[in-house]
Amino acid sequence: MRIRSLLAAPALALAVAGLAAGCGSTQASNTSSTGTASGAAGGAFPISVKAANGTVRVPSRPTAIVSLSPTGTEMLYAIGAGGQVKAVDSLSDYPAQAPRTKLSAYQPNVEAIAAEKPDLVVEAGDTGALTKKLAAFSIPVLDLPAPANLAGEYAEFAQLGRATGHLAQAQQEVAKVRGQLHQIVAAAPHHAKPVSYYYELDQTYYSVTSATFVGQLLGLLGMKSIADQAKGAASSGGYPQLSAEYILKANPDYIILADTICCRQSPATVAKRPGWSGLAAVKAGHVIALNDDIASRWGPRVTDLLRTIETALARGSAR
Repeated sequence: MRIRSLLAAPALALAVAGLAAGCGSTQASNTSSTGTASGAAGGAFPISVKAANGTVRVPSRPTAIVSLSPTGTEMLYAIGAGGQVKAVDSLSDYPAQAPRTKLSAYQPNVEAIAAEKPDLVVEAGDTGALTKKLAAFSIPVLDLPAPANLAGEYAEFAQLGRATGHLAQAQQEVAKVRGQLHQIVAAAPHHAKPVSYYYELDQTYYSVTSATFVGQLLGLLGMKSIADQAKGAASSGGYPQLSAEYILKANPDYIILADTICCRQSPATVAKRPGWSGLAAVKAGHVIALNDDIASRWGPRVTDLLRTIETALARGSAR
């Protein structure tokens, strides 16, 4: 199941005001760097960056980065550090020029990673205690796991910017993302009550609650997940497994598919499921097909995700 390594993060509240708040959160303040004044600006090394795996010391400006995180790869290129990337994992398919290899992010091979002679490794979750293992090779590891909210995403941009010497570009990217999200939210149609949705992660009906990263994004558009009241919603970290019966009874206004590539799901396949043709979302043509990769990453393309949903809402309101 895709969600275990993607956006499964702790649930925290996010208001629209958070779009303007930037990194001024507790999480952001806990992920700052230490070092000289110029080093803190991302221009001088050595520099120490506080990340999810502790304080990471980067002795010199990296020139051979290995990214074991598809989101991390997207972030690196977005902040202008693409030229410093030597190798990326097998799932890092965006941007196209990223030097893709057979390296696995899920089962990292320490020897294979070390063979690339990286001066910085970027990961999303310290899989296999990679930080400790690569320390034996004196290779610094920056852990950028799935964030709880947008402030967490913005903080990770800053961490990556400092670690690569691109803090100014990282700050510019954050401003760009924040501005685009604000525009998307401002353009969204307004409803008297929350618009309900079922967000499908796979064909076994795993979904997301409104408290997850994705759920909070959709909440900016006035949407509310039907999974919020499901059994096990809290204990699953906001990613409960629903049943067909539960979904049919909830009768959501919209169905959002994040399994179009992996599982070949579409509005047509949804309509063919037993009983689903009678759902309000299906009858109204309110089934939104997402790109799986965009839906599962929290980097610069979160704006594409939200724009796709907003466009569908606007189209639905115009009918």
